[in-house]
Amino acid sequence: MSMTCYIYRCQRKADTYIYLAEKDDFSKVPAVIMKGLGITEFSMELEIDSNTRLAKEDPEVVLSNLQEHGFHMQLADDQSIEELMAKIARQTSHH
Repeated sequence: MSMTCYIYRCQRKADTYIYLAEKDDFSKVPAVIMKGLGITEFSMELEIDSNTRLAKEDPEVVLSNLQEHGFHMQLADDQSIEELMAKIARQTSHH
């Protein structure tokens, strides 16, 4: 199976990207994530399948996240999405 995804660079967080199943459709991305990432900038459109070579991501995981959640996040270094969510949750709970 293959699908087209749309990749956006997050300007507030270096080396952080959001992959979307639908172009410019951020509706499935939780507001708290969007708030934490700031402005996003369209980077590229990519046809992806299980054999696609990606610099940092496992294409199977990307496809699974796109199908299940409508988006996938590529984070800088070794930070996990769980760590990012916890960090954003801590930041927003202090306000």
